[in-house]
Amino acid sequence: MTTLKEKLEAFREDFETNKAPAEALKVMHGATQALRDSGIMEKTIKLGDKMPEFALTNQDGDTVSLSEKLAKGPLVVSFFRGVWCPYCNIELEHLGAAADEIRAAGGDLVVISPQTQQFAQKSHKDRALTCDVLVDAGNAYANELGTVFRLPEDLEKLYAGFGIDMPMYNGDDSWTLPMPLRAVIDTDGVVRYLDINPDYTVRPEVTDTVAVLKSLTATKV
Repeated sequence: MTTLKEKLEAFREDFETNKAPAEALKVMHGATQALRDSGIMEKTIKLGDKMPEFALTNQDGDTVSLSEKLAKGPLVVSFFRGVWCPYCNIELEHLGAAADEIRAAGGDLVVISPQTQQFAQKSHKDRALTCDVLVDAGNAYANELGTVFRLPEDLEKLYAGFGIDMPMYNGDDSWTLPMPLRAVIDTDGVVRYLDINPDYTVRPEVTDTVAVLKSLTATKV
């Protein structure tokens, strides 16, 4: 089976070699490097921290809370940028494929983005997900985790030129996004696995996340 890393790298190579103009790549790479250099990683939630409570609506408009999920078992939480991001969509497919294995191990999975309920529904349907796709309006929850940043003006213009209408997708004109984040939260609310990356083209393997979850549930037996 092709790994998530292999799929992401293949997509990126094709995009950068065959599709994206050199000037666009310069803007995109520059924005990623600027985010790395910004010091944002020093301010994010850390491994071993307590995960803040959330109560967010899902793709159907129902409220889902962290405490409600943790009452049933550990939770995999994954933040993505939106339905418009191909790297996120590739990751969601891999997460979705692991959902049954996660549940069989006694855990659960939620994915979170700043997009509106309409586009949360689209992500849920297009990726054939069986987990909740939660709406973090205005990146309010991601902001608690320290992962939110504003797109530089040149990248904002580039995305708009690509037809990525962020105000439409997110329901606000802040042009802010969360860095991709994946965490495993134990039943005490403690972050037991954490991956945050300023480079949105890189995501951790889902198999690694599932292995951590299984180690938590195995200790309960």
